[in-house]
Amino acid sequence: VLLVESGGGSVQAGGSLRLSCVAYGYTDSLSFMAWFRQVPGFEREGVATIDSDGRTTYTDSVEGRFTISQDNAKDILWLQMNSLKPEDTAMYYCAADHTAPADTLWYGDYKYWGKGTQVSVSS
Repeated sequence: VLLVESGGGSVQAGGSLRLSCVAYGYTDSLSFMAWFRQVPGFEREGVATIDSDGRTTYTDSVEGRFTISQDNAKDILWLQMNSLKPEDTAMYYCAADHTAPADTLWYGDYKYWGKGTQVSVSS
């Protein structure tokens, strides 16, 4: 499975961005897809996840501001980010796996990764 992210950019605080992730290859059996983010020098952080039934989870800091969604074929994953804050600045990565992660927000439980798209939020 190949994951390709897009949609990152630079915005002012309070603005919005929509990230996209296109999945190529054997996507039919993907059970979980997720968005992670990482700031240099810090551990990769789980942001939002969605399973094959459409159930979602969010890390507390983005709850109510970010929305994860996917198309029915599970070929495209989105992350709608509203009310962005400077602390949301990071490289954002798309992740996926064929099996259900033990901890959906832990990066170690995902097999497939994109190369990332940069999000920068200025105050």
